[in-house]
Amino acid sequence: MDQSNPSLGHQHYDVYSVRSPSLASPRIHPTSPGQYMVSGGGRSTPNFRKMALTQQHHPMVADSSRSQHVYMANPAIHDNVPPMPSMHPIYMSPSTHRQQHPNMAASSPAMTATPPSHGHRHHHHHHHHHHATSYRHHQHQGYSMPSSRHDPSKRTKRVPLYKGNLVIECPVPSRLMHANPRKDAEFSHMRYSAVTCDPDDFVRSRYTLRPRLMNRQTELFIVMTMYNEDRELFCRTMHGVMKNIAHLCSRTRSHMWDTEGWKKVVVCIVADGRNKCDPDVLNVLAAMGVYQRGVAKNMVNDKAVKAHLYEYTVQVSVDPDMRIKGAERGIVPVQILFCLKEQNAKKINSHRWFFNAFGQILQPNVCVLLDVGTRPGNTSIYHIWKTFDLNATIAGACGEIRVQTKGGMSLLNPLVAAQNFEYKMSNILDKPLESVFGYISVLPGAFSAYRYAALQNDCHGNGPLQKYFLGEHGVSASSDIFTANMYLAEDRILCFELLAKKHEKWVLKYVQSAFGETDCPDQLPEFLSQRRRWLNGSFFAAIYSTCHFHRVWSTSHSVARKMMLTVQFAFNFANLVFNWLGMANFYLTCYFVSKSLSPPDMDPIGNRWGERIFESLRYLYIFLFIVSFICSMGNRPQGSKWMFVVSVLAYAVIMGYTIFAGGWLMRQSIVKGMQEAGWSQDNNAMINLGILIGQPEFRNVFISTISTYGLYILSSLFYLDPWHMITSVVQYLLLLPTYVNILNVYAFCNTHDVSWGTKGDNSMPMDLGVASKPVNTEKGIEEVEVEMAEEQEMIDKYYDAALQNLQIKQDIVTQSRPPHMKQDDYYRGFRTRLVLAWIGCNALLVAFVTSGSFRSFLSTDDQTEEEYMREVSMSYTGVVLWTVAAMSAFRFFGSMMYLLLRCFRL
Repeated sequence: MDQSNPSLGHQHYDVYSVRSPSLASPRIHPTSPGQYMVSGGGRSTPNFRKMALTQQHHPMVADSSRSQHVYMANPAIHDNVPPMPSMHPIYMSPSTHRQQHPNMAASSPAMTATPPSHGHRHHHHHHHHHHATSYRHHQHQGYSMPSSRHDPSKRTKRVPLYKGNLVIECPVPSRLMHANPRKDAEFSHMRYSAVTCDPDDFVRSRYTLRPRLMNRQTELFIVMTMYNEDRELFCRTMHGVMKNIAHLCSRTRSHMWDTEGWKKVVVCIVADGRNKCDPDVLNVLAAMGVYQRGVAKNMVNDKAVKAHLYEYTVQVSVDPDMRIKGAERGIVPVQILFCLKEQNAKKINSHRWFFNAFGQILQPNVCVLLDVGTRPGNTSIYHIWKTFDLNATIAGACGEIRVQTKGGMSLLNPLVAAQNFEYKMSNILDKPLESVFGYISVLPGAFSAYRYAALQNDCHGNGPLQKYFLGEHGVSASSDIFTANMYLAEDRILCFELLAKKHEKWVLKYVQSAFGETDCPDQLPEFLSQRRRWLNGSFFAAIYSTCHFHRVWSTSHSVARKMMLTVQFAFNFANLVFNWLGMANFYLTCYFVSKSLSPPDMDPIGNRWGERIFESLRYLYIFLFIVSFICSMGNRPQGSKWMFVVSVLAYAVIMGYTIFAGGWLMRQSIVKGMQEAGWSQDNNAMINLGILIGQPEFRNVFISTISTYGLYILSSLFYLDPWHMITSVVQYLLLLPTYVNILNVYAFCNTHDVSWGTKGDNSMPMDLGVASKPVNTEKGIEEVEVEMAEEQEMIDKYYDAALQNLQIKQDIVTQSRPPHMKQDDYYRGFRTRLVLAWIGCNALLVAFVTSGSFRSFLSTDDQTEEEYMREVSMSYTGVVLWTVAAMSAFRFFGSMMYLLLRCFRL
């Protein structure tokens, strides 16, 4: 333990004989050098899963002399913050099952007079509530959970408050303590704080954190936000973070990192709602030593607890297969803050705890944001951090978001394959282009990073974080719906506010060498719900940034940078208009390409079948469009799943025929071009190509193909990542009508729904018990009465139970979507007006292009209607396809510039 730490105090430990717990301990036996398997505990179970406990040479027995030599703390590492002032000792629940540590001598008469106790009477309501099912399940599997209710081994005790707050140092389970190579106090005790204030008042309420008390500088502050994700998703992210921190400690030549670099990293886990958190995730955290049952309380001195904060420096990690790995597998110590919020208050509230509460204490340099379920690459966090280290003007950065394909098996699902193609092309064309200009429209919350100093508000309280957190409380039922929808994409607002921060010159960057793997929706209802938030949030946020882009000129950016950003905003505005009319443009493209096979000389089948197929598919397209509106206006995707699925399949048939028509049109154009004067096989290839381009049908299809998929292939080859062009492009093409029609229709028809699909729970459960003020207290001493366990045995029982739970195969539980929040008439009225305006613009464009009634506006010649429609068809498709070509070329240029600048590390 750092000798500068004034917080952990000192305590005598009485040695008791340890009785065998009623729950049989798991048996541990070696399987290979340095690895041991848990294979018992209780009766045998049908779904018993083995779990590795790693301890080199001696399982569960610490080699103190050897391990302490290897992990010797570096006294040269100090913090820049001043030491904390003297303080009242934090109550420490005394251990009864370990030898006295030299750093844990008695320092407080009040504590030495306190009888031993080891926990609280009541465990989390989350555990109790969810284990109503889980408990029966475990009994069926062959063992029982130790109950913490009405436990005779617990008694009421008086605990001194630390600066008016309930803070308890709890000894970790004996089994874990023996396995830990290091024995300092931060490894032997878990620190629990019952937080009764709002995140914004965390500092004013005199709360603090272990790294600050130990005078450690925090370079990297990593947050993992979770809701109800299962243990596999949690371990995927947590184990990935642990491996990243181990990589940081392996960079011994770095000016920042060395073998003790873990002291500069803090990992914050924020669970959004105690009753929403998966019980098995708590078991994983308990196995690591972070979480303990029976410690938390609902109230402290009549103040409701808003969050339960557990702090511990772990030395083991649990991988997604539930194998525990330690130092012999390269795992280094990691400082963890586990914030278990009492209420479910959405992800943005979790970020407010991270930035405004814990960030204010630690004052980190770089903050990394991760969603539970996203696995960062083993070196990705280092590459993200290095970007900030090399360029002091970078305010935010992101890596590549990859779809977890599970060895390619997930790509058999067309929906996953289409999303894989979409993600890949965004990471190859869009993100590099935006990075060159310095403004990335969205840094994905699943894996991104920010410079903490850049996020800070000004002296008047205005700034990026103030705008960001308006999405939590500033958007209410009385807010205008534009703002409400805009804050469905609050991360986009944060990116713009960083770029446009007055008198600053912050930029945003894309880091190709950093990546995070994540699951994407594999079912249509979940896909629609996700894209509803994305599309509505991005649409309104794009309007916001476009309307306020003039603020860029009040920053300290160079004139050249301001000009580049102006060009980028003009490009974004063109994209916005193109997307607004995308429904009409897509219909007209399919209309003209399919209709081109109607004439007898172009009919691939003959006997006017080309015309019959065209008319059938045209009416089917219109019917599907109407179905999409009807399903989207009043039904949930889960309730109308099969109607949406049938629509997707029918749209795929239409798209397949359109692709065939385009290919046939190009073939017939080549045949026709070869009959033109001047064509000869003896000519230069470029001369013959020029003759073919003279054919309008060939030219339009050729340009559209080359400008899109030709550039896709070329850019993918330059980025050495072309496999999605083989495995996913066909699925993406067939689902393109779904992206344009179904997703946009569903999103716009639900602009009145500004919820995230979660509903806040404001009830105050009392299942954990309270910490109340005693009747008689000594003068000048703040104390509370709490119920705590008598012996270390109870802590060990809870730990063994957590290990047992991890060995049971997890059942797959189908999550039901909670009911929508009721929206007022204003929101629904706005939705109706927006949808009518959108349909009106697209319908007017379709009518103007396809109807002969507007001939007088476009032509005065004596043309037949067939000649007129052919001319309009060629003109319109030419404009659309040339526009697409220009925008694709612009994206390709930006992508290539990114590669060039990356070569020179600019």
